[in-house]
Amino acid sequence: MRRKSAKSSHPVGSGTRRPEPERLQKVFARAGLASRRETEDWIRAGRITVNGQTATLGVRVSLSDQVRLDGRLVRQREASGRALAFICHRSPGESLRPAVRDEAGGGADPPNKALVERLPRAAGRRFITVSPMPRIDGGLELVTADGELAAKLQRSVRWLASEFSVRVRGELDEQQLQGILSGTLDSGAHLAVERCESAGGEAANRWYALAARGASGKDVRQLFERQGALVSRVLRTQLGPIALERSLGRGQFRELNSEELRSLLSTHAAPLAVG
Repeated sequence: MRRKSAKSSHPVGSGTRRPEPERLQKVFARAGLASRRETEDWIRAGRITVNGQTATLGVRVSLSDQVRLDGRLVRQREASGRALAFICHRSPGESLRPAVRDEAGGGADPPNKALVERLPRAAGRRFITVSPMPRIDGGLELVTADGELAAKLQRSVRWLASEFSVRVRGELDEQQLQGILSGTLDSGAHLAVERCESAGGEAANRWYALAARGASGKDVRQLFERQGALVSRVLRTQLGPIALERSLGRGQFRELNSEELRSLLSTHAAPLAVG
């Protein structure tokens, strides 16, 4: 008996509609394998095949197509599948990504896995950090293997209020605090700083809690250093509505639920919790 063609997108008697074919770049980005631009480079280099044929720019694939990268089968993720995102509690100086080994194979393996290496493999192979903190700092990090979701989150965080704990040498005077509250950066741009308050300290070190909209860790460090402060540590403790809870220890992570993701993607997210 002859099989029906798989090309029909609406099989007779089926109540569900098959997903429309998508561009390879979109498929690879959603699978967390590469950005769209990287995928285009791979296509040009002849590294990707579709059903045994070398892929070309503009080709579209469906779930029934066999896609391979360098001969290895690529497992496609359905467009309707829920994208995963995680918050991680990173220690200052801790690596998010695995160290690059030299080509000669020399050097010892790192004693601990990088943060993204501890995330579930089922969530993706290539994780993207949204508004990452500088390596010397730490705190809350937001990561996902879904390229489309990462791009949406990156746009959204520019409008979200975040909170940081900043450790400096000595106590800041009123003039320095006012300079920080002005939000002026080296570029001349201005951050919307909501507050900067003393949060205690030990010995010669003092902690300050700062809240600002659309601020990165690099921006926060720069705000303080422009006022002559000697900054030793910057920790992000809240990103929009997502706070770094005490139960999440350093080096640990947890998956964001659907409601948390929706709140992050909303440019009208709730203001920071005070106190």
